[in-house]
Amino acid sequence: MAKIHKPLLRPARPLHASTPSAEHIVLEPAQYRRRLEVLVVPGPVRERIEELLQRLALMQNGSPEHAASCRYLDVITSLPWGRCSEDRIELDRVRAVLDRNHEGLDDVKTRIVELLALSIFKGRIAGPAVLLVGPPGVGKTTIAKAIAEALGRAFYRLSVAELRGEEQLKGKWGTTPGRLVQVLSQAGIANPVLLLRDVDSLGACGELASALLEVFDTEQNSRFWDHYLDLPFDLSQVLFICTASQIDTIPTALLDRMQVIRLAGYMTDEKIAIARKHLWPRLCDSAGVRQNRVQISKAALRQVVEGYAREAGMRTFEQQLSRILRKAAVKLLQGGAKPVRIGMADVEAYLGAPFYRYEPPITSAGSAIGLAVTAKGGTILFIEAAKVHSRNRGFKLTGMLGNVMKESAEIAYSYVAANLERFKADPAFFDDSFVHLHVPEGATHKNGPSAGITIATALLSLARNQSLPSSLAMTGELTLSGKVLSVGGIREKVTAARRVKVMEIILPEYNRRDFSELPDHVRKGLTVHFVRSYPEVVRIVFSES
Repeated sequence: MAKIHKPLLRPARPLHASTPSAEHIVLEPAQYRRRLEVLVVPGPVRERIEELLQRLALMQNGSPEHAASCRYLDVITSLPWGRCSEDRIELDRVRAVLDRNHEGLDDVKTRIVELLALSIFKGRIAGPAVLLVGPPGVGKTTIAKAIAEALGRAFYRLSVAELRGEEQLKGKWGTTPGRLVQVLSQAGIANPVLLLRDVDSLGACGELASALLEVFDTEQNSRFWDHYLDLPFDLSQVLFICTASQIDTIPTALLDRMQVIRLAGYMTDEKIAIARKHLWPRLCDSAGVRQNRVQISKAALRQVVEGYAREAGMRTFEQQLSRILRKAAVKLLQGGAKPVRIGMADVEAYLGAPFYRYEPPITSAGSAIGLAVTAKGGTILFIEAAKVHSRNRGFKLTGMLGNVMKESAEIAYSYVAANLERFKADPAFFDDSFVHLHVPEGATHKNGPSAGITIATALLSLARNQSLPSSLAMTGELTLSGKVLSVGGIREKVTAARRVKVMEIILPEYNRRDFSELPDHVRKGLTVHFVRSYPEVVRIVFSES
């Protein structure tokens, strides 16, 4: 065991209301000094406290200045100056805790173990904040909890979405301490695991992003300045773990100060294993129902996943299982001692008609399947092109597309129109054709540079009046010269393809390394084509030599 820091002493009294209570006002200077006896307070801080205690002795009880001084002393003496818990870094134990709390995610667990292994050599857990990126319901918060449990540290959370500006994070002089100071006061130690949720909600809040830069900067956070305290506090021993659904809205400077770990989501088999080992037993325990009284088969769980909960995370899946358990509890009470067994044929009776049904592969000319990443994880992107009439030339886009995707469509249209003869299509097809390109699910916003070759393929399929092979998806950005550029989110996209049983994929050559780093169980059974230019895509999708 690697022992780090001083042992945890008795916890400090947490910071309560933002206004001074009667308890604050009646405390004597000796009582404040008693709090300092178990703390390691820096010299400047101790001098400030002594100075204020001397002034407090001369003030009149009940005066506004007396109340403000008492509150300030209550805050500053409640902070865990120099008080740290003892870390327990045993790599086998860390891995065991992660395995107990999560099924799968082997690459994520390995990355966490590697980060903590370096701490043994450093002698303390320090370094950049960890950023867990993934769609809702993939277990980002529970991973952070598991890390805290494995280290033996206290765990606290703070939602960045609730912060309205820098003052809420760093406090306001003479009024309110910042949220970080409040959390540390509640924790009673200077080295908790602090989860900052939804850092992708920062958006255009530049002041708050700048404040977080100071918090995460290992060169500065040892002297973090809270405006209310008007004194520095050492945050260098806090383990910051952040969560986000996507990284596009996180300021680049802030992102550079974090270690990014991606959670792509779960495939069907992984969801079933999680349900059998974790979800269903936990739901039964929380409902007070013995598992042998309500049994659900593996085939039924698969039916729930494929028909009602195809998203990347587990949240909807858990909600559907809760619905089944509630209805089963009613049957259990009505049926006496007879156990309730739920098979695949029973699922629809419990949950109603499926939300998702098997969709046959696209076979019509002008249709193509793309891969994309959204805030909810990887997804399949259907793209349809149709010739509306032959009176005049035109190009129309629908499907709630963002500016980046509109530009990709314009580039794809120009490239295909300029190379029709090369790709064995009528060179004059677009001269008198009004073409409508649509990306279904128009209520969902779509953006990002990854659909270029998919749009070009749908347009070329329309011009050639030739359908694409079934169960083939692709992703990659296209230039006007026909080069295929790399894209992001390969794991999320590949996982999404497997989730809907699309087993043949076209990826940019520059993403070969990203694909090779995927776990074996994600790559297994896939046929993947890596391309550098669009003519290679044409040869694959139209089976040309």
